[in-house]
Amino acid sequence: MPGRIDARLKDLGIVLPQVAKPVANYVPWVVTGNLVFVSGQVTFKDGKLEWLGKVGREYSIEQGAQAARQVGLNILAALKGAVGDLDRIARIVKLVGFVNAPPEFTDHPKVINGCSDLMVEVFGEKGKHTRVALGAAALPANCAVEIDCIAEIAAPARAASRPAARKVAKKVAKKAAAPKRKAAKASKPKAARRKR
Repeated sequence: MPGRIDARLKDLGIVLPQVAKPVANYVPWVVTGNLVFVSGQVTFKDGKLEWLGKVGREYSIEQGAQAARQVGLNILAALKGAVGDLDRIARIVKLVGFVNAPPEFTDHPKVINGCSDLMVEVFGEKGKHTRVALGAAALPANCAVEIDCIAEIAAPARAASRPAARKVAKKVAKKAAAPKRKAAKASKPKAARRKR
């Protein structure tokens, strides 16, 4: 049965991509404690790099935001790979976004909004996060955008304590045995019951 976030992705018409393989000496994510740290994701789409160039030169702000949204999809794929079920994500904690842009470009936040908006679309209030949006003179492979992510994993539901569980089990057993005791009592001869 699909989870709540999977159902939400389906409603939005979103199919998550495959997790991009690392191109250097790092891993796609690290889980430590109740946090997931996702390595910087770039503009892979259908296994190929797209949006290669500078926002503010080769690409408009709107196109840059589209690139950032695609990076967001890659982040979601990495999060799913890390925790298995996106319903386990309790909160998107922080995004750090880099925009490949010329020195005079100053609309980096509008570009990274493409990723931020996606997180809120998918997770609702839990998708609202802290953020950094920076300009870069260059990014790996000349990608237009790179973003990394920190997310919180929900704590597993606590099982009932042992004393409480034993109490419930005892109550259930007693209730189940009551009809048997009643039937046994009813089956005894009246004389035997009077003698006793």
